[in-house]
Amino acid sequence: MYLLLSTAIALFAGLMMTRAFKYLHLKFPDVTAFLIAGVLVGPFALGRLGVNGLGFSSMEELGRVGFLSNIALGFIAFDIGNEFRLAQLRQTGKTATVIGIIQAITATLLVDAALIAMHFIVGPDVLPLPVAITLGAIASATAPAATLMVVRQYKAKGPVTNLLLPIVALDDAVGLVVFAVSFGIAEAMEGGVLNVVSVIINPLLEIGCSLVLGSLMGALLTVLEKMFFSNSNRLSLTIAFVIMTIALASIEIPLGGGVMISFSSLLVCMMLGTMFCNLSEFSADIMRRSEKWTAPLYAVFFVLSGAQLDLGVFRYPVIILIGVVYIVIRCAGKYYGAKLSSALMKCGENVRRYLGVTLFPQAGVALGMVVTAQELGSGMGATIRNIILFSVLIYELVGPMMTKMALTAAGEITSGATDKQNRARFETPKQAV
Repeated sequence: MYLLLSTAIALFAGLMMTRAFKYLHLKFPDVTAFLIAGVLVGPFALGRLGVNGLGFSSMEELGRVGFLSNIALGFIAFDIGNEFRLAQLRQTGKTATVIGIIQAITATLLVDAALIAMHFIVGPDVLPLPVAITLGAIASATAPAATLMVVRQYKAKGPVTNLLLPIVALDDAVGLVVFAVSFGIAEAMEGGVLNVVSVIINPLLEIGCSLVLGSLMGALLTVLEKMFFSNSNRLSLTIAFVIMTIALASIEIPLGGGVMISFSSLLVCMMLGTMFCNLSEFSADIMRRSEKWTAPLYAVFFVLSGAQLDLGVFRYPVIILIGVVYIVIRCAGKYYGAKLSSALMKCGENVRRYLGVTLFPQAGVALGMVVTAQELGSGMGATIRNIILFSVLIYELVGPMMTKMALTAAGEITSGATDKQNRARFETPKQAV
């Protein structure tokens, strides 16, 4: 009961924080308000009072409602799958793929170079090489949730937005491969043996199996949707399928010899959405209805994400120093990687100038990689966790605001417009048709 009350208070706090921002004329996106509210109801603020139901008193309590975050991420990925309609892919597919790969790898290489240089400056005891290499791999990941919510809130539309959402979705696949290879090298440096299975075979299996499972579930959902004549029932079936897909994606099947069949829930749900949107004649209406249903779920997700941000990392000056270097160099990699690759693909001036800024947010996927990275011994896993927690705190508070500023500067969000005005701007023509 107390856990349910804490979750309700967390959602209420997030919503009230958005009102406080508007009252104070703070032009931050709602994502930032939700994250700050989460910090306030988390273990480092209200949770310290130890009052049951008034905030989360420990990370263990947050872990017990973690399934809500998993469900929200699944719906976010499902929604992003809508950006892979064949009609859109014919226009932006090749461009998004090239930019997505180049900007991710550029961020990884620059962070690797900077942190390896720091390794020789601060010493191997402070920053071991396996830690530097692993952090470089994590740098490739971008947070789809924060980006999608900013786009939704302000109804952004234009060339930058059209490329942004497919690129953010591709980041998961690229990040998985880059992280698996880099982490395999880091483990080899720690243990002295290069594991080909963990570096090559398992990552490729995970991506392939995720795409297959998502495709099968999307095809099955499309067939079953035709059995219902009410859009409300079709929406209920879609929600059930997304949750079912998230559950199936958590299955791991060992094949022996260290080979493991596993799935990425983000990739699986993204493929589910892609198949559904391209095969189902009801997909456009279902997606519009789903957006209204998932709004409170996304709000809970960001408040809980804020509650999980560990403010204790500020006690370690060295962690802050490494974290600042990681943040600055990763942003440079994302920005210049996107700028150079968009120039290569002959994109417009707005895409070249502003796309990279929208790729700064980082959260869920990076934190998922941290769970695996903690397998490194000698305290290296804990070092990685603290650095990423510090960077996520900064990225999630500042990143959504920068995404909004970039899209506004690109002319894809009307400066000073309300959510209602933006909705009218982009939805009225569709309704008229």
